[in-house]
Amino acid sequence: MTTEINIPSLTNIEYIPYIDENGQLPEQLQGKIGVYAIFDQEKVLQFVGYSRDVYLSLKQHLVRQPKNCYWVKAETIERPNRTILEKIEQTWIAENGTVPTGNQDNKDKWTQAIDAKATMTPEEQANYNNPANDEIAQTKIIKNVARRVEAEIIAVLELRGLQTQIRFHPKLKENGLLDLK
Repeated sequence: MTTEINIPSLTNIEYIPYIDENGQLPEQLQGKIGVYAIFDQEKVLQFVGYSRDVYLSLKQHLVRQPKNCYWVKAETIERPNRTILEKIEQTWIAENGTVPTGNQDNKDKWTQAIDAKATMTPEEQANYNNPANDEIAQTKIIKNVARRVEAEIIAVLELRGLQTQIRFHPKLKENGLLDLK
């Protein structure tokens, strides 16, 4: 058995709008295993990744980086094979000439839950650090910060015309984290 794989050139793959004219994400990628490249509004490569469900990963990236997700290119495979997926990912990054910003120092912003605590206003921080507050009060403050950030993200996505339902994991909000359910 040969391990030769035919890796398509990133430039030869068609751009797919991240959010189509009906406000939906690329449903043809739902449940598909593959590699995907995310581009900003000017079609500058921002991130290359791979997933067992490209659609769900695209949804996660959209809430984490809404200003950088306008176009996507994808290559799907039938069976999960990390070696093949990583090879395609590396080839596309090399083809780009430079490592996309999302695959460098700020990779966490693309791949990890949003830390709403990092966006606390000075007023929220003062309230949180108030010695009179117990753990329950602090949890409530953190939850409200997470809700504020969630509302800001949803407002940005609604302005972009997104119709796909976005639901954040409620339990994570208690820790000031936002990730899709």
